[in-house]
Formats: sequence, structure tokens, C-alpha cells
Amino acid sequence: MNTRFRRTTGLLAAAAVLPLALTACSGGDSDKSDSAGKASASATESAADMGGSSSGASNTDQPFGAACSAVPKNGAGSFDGMAKDPVATAASNNPALSTLVTAVKKAGLVDTLNNAQDITVFAPTNDAFKKIPKATLDKVLADKAQLTKILTYHVVGQKLAPKDLENGSFDTLEKSKVTTSGSGESYTVNDNAKVVCGNVKTANANVYIVDTVLMPKM
Repeated sequence: MNTRFRRTTGLLAAAAVLPLALTACSGGDSDKSDSAGKASASATESAADMGGSSSGASNTDQPFGAACSAVPKNGAGSFDGMAKDPVATAASNNPALSTLVTAVKKAGLVDTLNNAQDITVFAPTNDAFKKIPKATLDKVLADKAQLTKILTYHVVGQKLAPKDLENGSFDTLEKSKVTTSGSGESYTVNDNAKVVCGNVKTANANVYIVDTVLMPKM
């Protein structure tokens, strides 16, 4: 009788301990899962704080503006293609900048721009040049000294990020200043030239395509 009682008691004790052991194991796995989840969430939040995303891309570092849609999607004139070439070469592959490229060649500035390091170029579109009366534009294109003065006024000797343009004043290669203002994806240069496609990267420059030719004091 005593032996049977002890055996029954032992079985009851084991049955009581088993659920507790299973619960402990289950709780350990849950804790590990929770820890992994928290670590993953923390990593995602850290990436977001740094301007990143789950895909590793940063939206804040992309070209912006209505005119960006006219940039070729593929090839040397695309954003990816331009990023591989120095700025004068990159501009020559963008159809919207063909007048600017012609002017740069006439002024003999191709090598100067391509060999410069860490610059910003405010690049007028073809339509920007069309705002200048044809007779005046032809005269400027024929005057190398004046053309050089105008073109170098579009170049700043440092790379400017969009946030730098919010309320800025910068020395140009022409030796006078340009001013910038705006926020988000809306910026102007010298209060009248609008950035229509900004933050375009080339191998040696940041480019902001503008809708008006900037004119230094003559």
C-alpha cells in the first residue's frame, strides 16, 4: 500500500512539473522572438533616422523637380549615366542642356569644369536661353570674355546639398555671389531663377537645373 501511494504521488508530482517546464521553454522562445523583433524594429528606426529606408535608398538624396521627368531614363544622359561623368561631359549627354554645352565649348571651359573638384553648377535649360533675345544671345556667344564671365557665374566652388540652398549666399568662380532661398523641393536662385530639376549628381559636381540664365553685374 505504501509503495503504491509513493508511486502515485511521484506521478502526480511529475505531471505538475511538466506543464511548468513547457511554459518556461515556451516563454524563453517568446522572449527570444520579442528580442529579435525589438532589435529589428530598432535597426529600422535607426535607418529611418539616418535618412534610409528598408530598401537602403534615401529619398532625400534623389533628384527632384518637375523637369526631372524629361531626363532620359537610360543611357549616358540618365541620372545614373550623368553620375559617372564629369559635369561638362554629363551635361553634353542631356538634351535639355544643349545650348549651355554649346556656350561652354565656345568659352573653352570644358576642361576647366571637368577637372574641377567638388563644385555646384546652376545649369540653365535651353528654354532659359530662349528668354534672351536672339540678337543679344548671338552677341554674347561671340564674345568669349563676356561669355566666360556669365558661365563662371553659374559655378560655385563647393558641393551644395538642397538644405544649403534654403537661405544661402555663395561665391562663384566669376568672383561675385549668388543667393539662394527656398525649402523642400522649391528653390530659387537670385530671386528669379527657379530650380526645375535639383540635386543631380555628376562625378565631380552637384547640378541644379534652372529656368533662367543668371546674369552677373557687367
